[in-house]
Amino acid sequence: MIEVHHLEHSRSQRIIWLLEELGLPYKVKRYARDAKTYLAPPELLKIHPLGKSPVITDGDITVAESGAIVEYLIDKAGGKFRPAAGTQAHRDYTYWMHFAEGTAMPPLVMTLVFNKIENAPVPALLKPIVLPIARGISKQVKSSFINPNLEKQFAYIESVLAKNEWFCGSEMTGADFMMSFPLEAAMNRAESVSSMPKIAAYVKRIHAMPSFKKALEVGGPYNYA
Repeated sequence: MIEVHHLEHSRSQRIIWLLEELGLPYKVKRYARDAKTYLAPPELLKIHPLGKSPVITDGDITVAESGAIVEYLIDKAGGKFRPAAGTQAHRDYTYWMHFAEGTAMPPLVMTLVFNKIENAPVPALLKPIVLPIARGISKQVKSSFINPNLEKQFAYIESVLAKNEWFCGSEMTGADFMMSFPLEAAMNRAESVSSMPKIAAYVKRIHAMPSFKKALEVGGPYNYA
């Protein structure tokens, strides 16, 4: 049976959602983040050398990385959620499968990091000196680099979702599972994205799906902010 090594509040939630949609038998082993560092616990190193999630095991097979896991599970389910080769939908599928982690997530991760820098605890005696410098640098990086990239990327996504119900057209594909997490994160981390109606409607639609709700019950509390 497929076992999902599920780190709380992480990308592995979309893997559980995909498994629910595919109807493949699976079980979940949960891992808690370190309370201080918010990183994955050392137990995950026993599953994969990088000790990160998502990662699944299927008998003696171990698969890591969201995109690789999605492709593996789609193969296992006979190609469901993958458009026919040679079609525009398949070309779009390939694009969005890579876009999710290659383009969408980096500025969102940077936003999270710089937000933490702005709010990091500082000894009282150093606050008057350190805080203004740290916050000044953080805000400058966000305003001059991160935010413009976020706005450009998600304005493009908004235009795509204005034309299509799903990322590859009228049918849900593996690309939608991959893109779900960046959109959820963007709705919470980027004010400009939270006001984009097509993205907001898309996220609301997937959250209303019975399979998504069931995946939340299985995966536990889910904070993607």
